[in-house]
Amino acid sequence: MNNFPRRRGFLRSLGAAGAFLTGGAVSGAQPSTGTASGIETVPDYARLQNHRALKQSSYDRTGGNRDFWPIAPGQTKEVFQADGPGIITHIWFTINAKSEHHLKELVMRIYWDGNAKPSVEVPVGDFFGLNLGEYFLYQSAFLNCSSVKALNSYFAMPFRRSARITINNDGQQPVGSFYSNIDYQLVPSLPADALYFHAQYRQAAPVHAVTPATETNLDGRNNYVFFDCRGKGQAMGITLGVIQNSDHWFGEGDEMIFIDDNSKPTINGTGTEDYFCGAWDFGGGKFPFANLYNGAPYMLLPELTNGRYCLYRWHADNPIAFQQSLKFTIEHGHANDRSDNYYSVGYWYQSEPFTDFPELPAVGDRIPVLKVS
Repeated sequence: MNNFPRRRGFLRSLGAAGAFLTGGAVSGAQPSTGTASGIETVPDYARLQNHRALKQSSYDRTGGNRDFWPIAPGQTKEVFQADGPGIITHIWFTINAKSEHHLKELVMRIYWDGNAKPSVEVPVGDFFGLNLGEYFLYQSAFLNCSSVKALNSYFAMPFRRSARITINNDGQQPVGSFYSNIDYQLVPSLPADALYFHAQYRQAAPVHAVTPATETNLDGRNNYVFFDCRGKGQAMGITLGVIQNSDHWFGEGDEMIFIDDNSKPTINGTGTEDYFCGAWDFGGGKFPFANLYNGAPYMLLPELTNGRYCLYRWHADNPIAFQQSLKFTIEHGHANDRSDNYYSVGYWYQSEPFTDFPELPAVGDRIPVLKVS
């Protein structure tokens, strides 16, 4: 049953809700550098380094100022290739394209150690947290969109033998200018426990409400799935874009995470906004926020049909470790009683340098569109 009246009722009971809730971006402080015993020491950047710092970019090889690549419809452009051992530390893109849907039409794939299967396969906008194909400015610990239309990733991406990144234009119009800067380090060796970065795109437009509606959901059978992986590693977080296909609060769904056992969830949450570390339906959607590890930086027409949200949550404080498998899910409404559009990316590390992804949705299906039944 939808608990919308109860959540909103709490806010109304506060009277001057604005005195209770605050908006705007608030960034957390970086942890201080110290030893295992807690004794403060010299930070890493002031200590002698044993790596070779490098960059691969779209700079003009002739010495001119055409520091970009055009990408034709259907073309795959290799934007990075390096032999290891090494680690990608930063990815920056900015794009000039005629198509208004280029954030959904361009697909980034990353391949580790010569594998034919990618470990990252995500539309470019979604990878950087712009899950509804629209630009907006925000900052977080691992991803941001900076002024103007600058896309940044700070996920550490180790590789042992090789790394390769491609961009494919699935659209019907050419990309006039694709700018790229990818910073990386070559190192003598990687620790034995260094893991491979993965990111997977999924969508359900719409997710289908359970009918008839039920009061309980113990097995998560009809939940929305962010990702489902096998191996050994840890989940780092998700980004999620939502389009409301009906009125009222969409976020009574709880996260349910299955670790090494798909028969019952190991982790059960208390609500969508709670999982994203906000509260009380984000104050009715009036208070966007972008913090170090959590945010709802984009909210438009909240709690109404065609309302739109972009959300993120990082687990760097407590990566969700798994030894055999992990299935990361969330309810869509209480006990899956809503049919909204979900577009998401799951981010994790695992010991295997590739995985089997479900087929990427067709480019036309990736474009966010209201689906009112």
